[in-house]
Amino acid sequence: MKFTKIFTATLIIAAAAVSVCSAQNSATAAVTTTTTTQSTAPYTEGGVWQITMVKTKPGMSDDYLKALAKIFKSTNDEAKRQGLITDYKILAGDAATQQDYDILLMVEYPNMAALDGLRDKTDPIAAKTIGTEDQQRQLAVKRLEIREIMGGKTMREITLK
Repeated sequence: MKFTKIFTATLIIAAAAVSVCSAQNSATAAVTTTTTTQSTAPYTEGGVWQITMVKTKPGMSDDYLKALAKIFKSTNDEAKRQGLITDYKILAGDAATQQDYDILLMVEYPNMAALDGLRDKTDPIAAKTIGTEDQQRQLAVKRLEIREIMGGKTMREITLK
């Protein structure tokens, strides 16, 4: 009997504590959400970059860059004119190891939403600037002879506050 009273009293105290904690958390959450209107992150979000890491075969960098001047530049110039992309860049440098890339292809989009349905928007550009799907495929096969894609990433640009 004594055990039952102690156990019941303990349950009542625990239930009261949970109720008080829940009420405090709800009140704190309500105050936090109504008074805080900006993110506390130490940065602001910018554009979204799609980055492709390319390793050219020995002695083939200039040949690959010539191919990019025709394909990468023309398609991205048109995508930029249409407002699909914000910018694009090519970075070239020495590979750190034999397994490293030596060229970065970077395309900037205004935000993540710009990637939705992107192929429907870019396929007509490729058809206009490069040619039919067969012509595009033939050029892609030729590029295999002079370069290897090491990987790709999609990353958001941030600006520190």
